[in-house]
Amino acid sequence: MAQSKDFYAVLGVSASASQDEIKKQYRKLAKKFHPDANQGEAKAAERFKEISEAYTVLGDEAKRKQYDEMRRLGAFSGFGGGGPGGPARRGPPPGAGGARDAGGNIHFEDFDIGGLGGLGEMFASMFGGGGARQGPSRSRQAERGQSVEVSLEVPFRVAALGGKVPVTLEVNEECPTCHGSGAAPGASFKICPECSGRGVVSFGQGGFAVNRPCPMCLGRGQIPTERCPTCNGAGETRARRTVNITVPPGTDTGTRVRLSGQGGKGQNGGPPGDLLITFQVATDRFFAREGLDIVAHVPLNIAQAMLGSKVRLKTLGGKWVKITIPKGTPSGKRFRVRGQGIEKDGEHGDMIVEVSIVVPETLSPEQEDMLKQFAAAGGLKY
Repeated sequence: MAQSKDFYAVLGVSASASQDEIKKQYRKLAKKFHPDANQGEAKAAERFKEISEAYTVLGDEAKRKQYDEMRRLGAFSGFGGGGPGGPARRGPPPGAGGARDAGGNIHFEDFDIGGLGGLGEMFASMFGGGGARQGPSRSRQAERGQSVEVSLEVPFRVAALGGKVPVTLEVNEECPTCHGSGAAPGASFKICPECSGRGVVSFGQGGFAVNRPCPMCLGRGQIPTERCPTCNGAGETRARRTVNITVPPGTDTGTRVRLSGQGGKGQNGGPPGDLLITFQVATDRFFAREGLDIVAHVPLNIAQAMLGSKVRLKTLGGKWVKITIPKGTPSGKRFRVRGQGIEKDGEHGDMIVEVSIVVPETLSPEQEDMLKQFAAAGGLKY
């Protein structure tokens, strides 16, 4: 790989691209250059390696921030490539310790950069540590399962009062046929020709050596003679799982909760991921919400509004209350019922009854005559 290569250029996105844009572009390129779709094409395989490496860093927000900071400091311009920090110069930055391997690649974990201290550790963490060192096949490390994010619509009354709602999730689970090995039943294994059994492949980034899991064997160091027919060698499948979610009282649209251990299953003994839920509250045909107050819209006919009336209605919690409507009540008038709203964090809202006057769309001839007489007696113009 050319030493001036940078990860944004590899994916063909700008440095200001959003995480969603980066993910979308990666999926597009990975599908196009995947080895399975380009059998025997070395250039496509090399391109796929570059894409995978770039996304490993840019697809992770924390790693991307570290990468961007090092670009800003000019760390990549000092090893053969002209980065944003200034013109290219030969050799490591001033004060950098550490060593190059036989290919001239620098191993991050062995040095400090520019006397700032600790940046070698940051690089090691950021890029998985280490360079193109030879060694035996590594054992697969325990990996935390994927975190799953979902948007969940809940009924208005459940959101206000609290309750439970079921949600069906799609998560990655260990393949039930091969139990994560990726091999068909009865198949044997052979050393991965791509990584020579190491489980990792090395990439160059401006003279730095970066190790990443091998895209051919997925970091296992071995490939099966026959792939599992269920998961096509991936070792995991998509599974649907139903979870009952507790909705806290007073939940509003945009409220987020994290359920630890309810996400995807961990790999190689790793812990499961988390489930992140963003609630969307559905509208109600009768109630609306204003903070902790509940607004109920009640229609009145002309007689009720002019002569006064009593209206009986049910609160959010199911209690019946009676509202006295005074004579001459105008449309839009509000009446407050204390303590019958939403309870949250020790505070309790009210129920607000807002009336609206509904007039009939049509009148019989007799009703029209009576209304005209009424208007004339009251001096009303129409």
